Amino acid sequence: MAPFIVSSPWTPPPPPPGCGVSSLIRGSAKPNPRRCVGHLRRLRLRPSGCPIRRFYPKESKMLWQLLQHILQVYMVVTDAFHHTQLAIFVGGPLVGKLMDYFPRVPAYHSLNVIQTAAQLLSASMIIYALNNTIKQSSTSSVILQPWFMVLVVAGAIERLAGLALGVTMERDWVVMLAGRNRPVALAQANSVLSRVDLLCEIAGASLFGILLSKYNPVTCLKLACGLTISVQPILVILGHVINSLSSGVLDCSRSGVKPVGSSSLFDARKIVENGLDAFGHGWKEYKHQPVLPASLAYVLLYFNIALAPGAIMTAFLVHHGINPSIIGGFSGLCSIMGFAATFMSASLAGAAGLIFQAFLLTLAVSVYWAGSITQQARLLIFLSLIVVSRLGHMSYDVVGTQILQTGIPTAKANLIGITEVSMASLAELLMFGVAIIANDVSHFGFLATLSVSSVAVAALIFCWWLANPTDGQKKLFKFDAPL
Repeated sequence: MAPFIVSSPWTPPPPPPGCGVSSLIRGSAKPNPRRCVGHLRRLRLRPSGCPIRRFYPKESKMLWQLLQHILQVYMVVTDAFHHTQLAIFVGGPLVGKLMDYFPRVPAYHSLNVIQTAAQLLSASMIIYALNNTIKQSSTSSVILQPWFMVLVVAGAIERLAGLALGVTMERDWVVMLAGRNRPVALAQANSVLSRVDLLCEIAGASLFGILLSKYNPVTCLKLACGLTISVQPILVILGHVINSLSSGVLDCSRSGVKPVGSSSLFDARKIVENGLDAFGHGWKEYKHQPVLPASLAYVLLYFNIALAPGAIMTAFLVHHGINPSIIGGFSGLCSIMGFAATFMSASLAGAAGLIFQAFLLTLAVSVYWAGSITQQARLLIFLSLIVVSRLGHMSYDVVGTQILQTGIPTAKANLIGITEVSMASLAELLMFGVAIIANDVSHFGFLATLSVSSVAVAALIFCWWLANPTDGQKKLFKFDAPL
């Protein structure tokens, strides 16, 4: 039976000269399989140490080649992700401004086409890299390849289009269809959308995981491309059906928006000027929105990258030798808790959800600092507190979304919404930068403390806002009942 965790912290023996482990990390050389197998054999001498001990030498050689390939792909994708986050921060306000100027349904169709094309281009570049480049090149040289530049640009366009679609659906379409003055219908619509979104994420990840276990990555990417193309006509049909069933409510013009010619927006000579103007205008509108504290609380939650399912937590658990099934179960339970939170948003609404999350994460950090996390009971308590805290996180997400939907004017919904997402992307990028600078698992406690501090500050800001509403906010919301 595989051990649950390692018995004590363990430093693996150094690789022999010529093995290429350190060279692989630097991206400057290819490993020598024969010497690497010998290094892997020495790793197996530790009875409760590295999980590689369960493989025979022949399988160890195959495993090393697989690990080499996965490591290079991961580093390339991570670097592309960081460039994409930066593009969202810079280009988000311009996209939001464009979305507020154009009609809803044509903009929806255009964004779907752009997103699909960008996804297909990204998949094509990754398939090309898997078949030709990554297997023979070091990571540093891969980043300089033309296909990688195309991947970064396509990924940024895909992310911007996807975020624009998400914001226009959540902040504009749902409000128009459910009714700004019908809070119960709006809350029900938000809950249903959150459930469907979470179910699709769980089902999609599970399906792709099953496919990856049976087929190689290139085949899986080709299947994903085929699915993306086949879904495009369905999206077009659904857009027209929604508008027809709502008696054309989506065709209504936005009050307060002056029509603008496309030539002035897309003039190549003024594209930089328009971009800078949109960037400044977006941040100005975001700063003066009537529900700024609720939005800031939402953004601060994105600083929590250590005490949530993701790359940082996974790396921490892997370092401590946690069984992969436990890691997968942790992520799955977090998703299930998020789904359950959509049924409990009334019980953990607003401030209650944030306080609940901050309290549980504070307990989790206290458990971490109290002693060695490698003890089974302590580790289970630590992970359980994080899992249950997701109830508060998603409960606030549902309620906070409705606050922003109600408080932001329809004419500025896309601009302010995408600017808010840009701030959230910047928050993630900053925290990942801190994690890269820390560059050691021993600094996980510092990252965890920063994460729980951001959640606590979000709770304080939101509670302060509830306790000190302005006259305009009193007209928008009923402050006689807790949110």
